[in-house]
Amino acid sequence: MLPSLALIILVGLALAALCQTIRLPRIIGMLFTGILLGPYVLNLLDDSILGISADLRQIALLIILLKAGLSLNLADLKKVGRPAVLMSCLPASCEILAFLLFAPALLGINRLEAAVMGSVLAAVSPAVVVPRMVQLMESGYGTNKSIPHLIMAGASCDDIFVIVLFSTFVGMAQGGSAHWQDFAAIPVSIGLGVLLGAAAGLLLSAFFETAYAHRRYVRNSMKVLIVLGVAFLLMAVETWLEGTVPVSGLLAVVSMACALKLKSIAFVSKRLSEKFGKLWLAAEVMLFVLVGAAVDIRYTLGAGLAAVAMILLALVFRGLGVCLCLLGTPLNRKERLFCVIAYLPKATVQAAIGSVPLALGLPCGQLVLSVAVLAILITAPLGALGMDLTYRKLLSKA
Repeated sequence: MLPSLALIILVGLALAALCQTIRLPRIIGMLFTGILLGPYVLNLLDDSILGISADLRQIALLIILLKAGLSLNLADLKKVGRPAVLMSCLPASCEILAFLLFAPALLGINRLEAAVMGSVLAAVSPAVVVPRMVQLMESGYGTNKSIPHLIMAGASCDDIFVIVLFSTFVGMAQGGSAHWQDFAAIPVSIGLGVLLGAAAGLLLSAFFETAYAHRRYVRNSMKVLIVLGVAFLLMAVETWLEGTVPVSGLLAVVSMACALKLKSIAFVSKRLSEKFGKLWLAAEVMLFVLVGAAVDIRYTLGAGLAAVAMILLALVFRGLGVCLCLLGTPLNRKERLFCVIAYLPKATVQAAIGSVPLALGLPCGQLVLSVAVLAILITAPLGALGMDLTYRKLLSKA
């Protein structure tokens, strides 16, 4: 395992630095490191690493979500209101609609298989989007109109909405049927996740304050470990209650961090955010290299130009959905264009669920995986590069 970790870290950082030198996003170098080292090209990564790849990716994602929650300005988020709610479901719905309308003709599948494919591809990648929104909040770009807050809030809920739809469509494709309870689970999952996380954040804040009052000082490094441990528990709660009560673990983690920031002294929350920022330097390498390792590059060969056309057409529908969400907001054309670009990248969700239809034996499984792989390779660099190159031109600095 240790040689594999060495390769992930050293080659990942080297290719990331190379991409940065030629003005490409670092994520591209990390993704290609994973593809190159992964089981489908050079096969240099140990099976033990690949076996826990999903868990390592989730840990890395939790670290950046905690940093995001500690960086969020709740007053700014409250100003966003309706557009943030719409951004969590409307762009994804528009993208799924595009697959329903055009995938049967372009890819030769039926409507239900098109719905399954659309739900796999409709999720935006928080692993690509959230770090960049945190960076914008820290540098002040777009914060005067709460643009990073809007995008981050929408992207966090977008995945939950899409995964619930995916589970529903897969059940129908297997011969089951969709029930209203499946769709009602979406707002319930969001609401309970926020409440659970807020409760955990308030309890943690009370614990830290009580320890301080009794002169039992808890160092910031120790606070980071405690907060990270509670975040793991919140994600475990989602698994424990699966099939009984829907709870969003990811939203619970963000909510906990927000509650901690709200109840803590500004200096303390800033220090915690900085600590998680340092952890992210290592975590992002693991996350994106392992996402790349999950990509089977061979499947792209069979996808063809029709799949590329379908992906691009779906992105157009997604962009229209983002524009609809922003109607009535004070955002100008440049700022709306940036929101469209920020909602393009796909990676983590597609890597996680792209192979599920194939594993379940659905006739469309191979094609769904092929298109999911192609979507990652097209949209992750496109969205990351688009955000990195345009935010200074399209957003104003506060």
